[in-house]
Amino acid sequence: MIKQLRKLIFLAVLPYLLVKQCDCNLHRVKPFSHVAKEIARYADVAKSIIDLAVNGKAQNRSYNRLADFTDTVGNRVSGSQNLDLAIKYVYNGLRKDGLDNVHLEPAKIPHWVRGKESAVMLLPRNHTLAILGLGSSVGTPVGGIQAEVLVVESFEELERRAGEAEGKIVVFNQPFVSYGETVEYRELGASKAARVGAVASLIRSITPLSINSPHTGWQDYEVGVRRIPTACITVEDAQMMGRMARRGQKILVHLSMEAHTLPDADSFNTVAEIKGKEHSEQVVLLSGHLDSWDVGQGAMDDGGGAMITWEALSLIKDLGLRPRRTLRAVLWTGEEQGGVGAAQYFQQHKANISNFDLVMESDMGTFAPLGLQFSGNARARAVMREVMNLLQPINTTALEDHGEGTDIYMWMDAGVPGASLHTANRKYFWFHHSEGDTMSVQDPLEMNLCSALWAVVAFVVADLEDMLPR
Repeated sequence: MIKQLRKLIFLAVLPYLLVKQCDCNLHRVKPFSHVAKEIARYADVAKSIIDLAVNGKAQNRSYNRLADFTDTVGNRVSGSQNLDLAIKYVYNGLRKDGLDNVHLEPAKIPHWVRGKESAVMLLPRNHTLAILGLGSSVGTPVGGIQAEVLVVESFEELERRAGEAEGKIVVFNQPFVSYGETVEYRELGASKAARVGAVASLIRSITPLSINSPHTGWQDYEVGVRRIPTACITVEDAQMMGRMARRGQKILVHLSMEAHTLPDADSFNTVAEIKGKEHSEQVVLLSGHLDSWDVGQGAMDDGGGAMITWEALSLIKDLGLRPRRTLRAVLWTGEEQGGVGAAQYFQQHKANISNFDLVMESDMGTFAPLGLQFSGNARARAVMREVMNLLQPINTTALEDHGEGTDIYMWMDAGVPGASLHTANRKYFWFHHSEGDTMSVQDPLEMNLCSALWAVVAFVVADLEDMLPR
């Protein structure tokens, strides 16, 4: 009898419980029209940020900071004294700027040293080849390597001609298709060549345009495969040797490289914040990387991204704004070696992943901005479209698919919404990882616009009543 009575009572109150449950769910998820209205109310704040960055006292500040930084420090390869100087330079600048919680977080990073290097074609004529050894490459024996050249245009051609490769220097003269597709020759070429008995590999630089300048970058040896020296050569020299090979001419090259790897070096990710006024434990993270390759100035890759990240916090501080959540700028170390500094940061902070609202990275140049590339669910994307509409005064409202960035992909893979700066970067790979990456590539007006976009998005997302859906 008691059991039946309990059942009757439960059935009587069940409709009420279901209604209350539905009411709670409705309260948790606002109608999107309410969110859109909330974001629209930031129009005046967005305009004040844009005016300060583009026309006000902060005009050209990010460009001038970058110029002083790169002219003072120069390029900043992983493990180098210059990278240490760069971190100290920016750390001191962030503190002088009066930002919150400026600190350094330790990381271990690779320490590859280029040393002296040279290559000379001896046959069919004498010609000095411009080369740049690839990161993590081993050196040649003392006295160098002198060997005949086998020129191929693809990994498939190398497999077909594997019987010709023993004891030779393989030259990859692959055509440029896109960076994402063609870069596998730089990354994997040495081990592919070693597998068929080559003594060294020379890779056509990964660029759509060349002025006889080689482009460097990181390469990965395959585990269990003999390590051979590897370097990039210019597009022009690769094409020339391709023509010679098609004529049936014997090509003889002498290659000398002192490249070697030292034990991992101590380094730091550099951090500064504007503390949130209500939910300081929740974070919008914006970032760029401080390291570069050991050629040029590293102004484009990624000095510009680092400086607009700093500048975004400066703009918000100058206006006396303090969002609900914390804005955190992280300037990464060891990005060029595969994001090793960012990977260690992720391991150190992933326990609090639920408090990361949005992760942002600028690492494809600070050219004229178009908008953002974004990864997140449909509702988060809808929120971000409304945020991007606030940038109509500078016509940078595009929201493309697929946020990207070596330093933030692990957060996005774990479900955190992610965004990367999208610019008119057609020229990016012209200068990428080469002596051409200097301040001459940068434009102050474009950097002003990038800074404005970066600051508006970061502030508004950090100040919304709710975190982005995921």
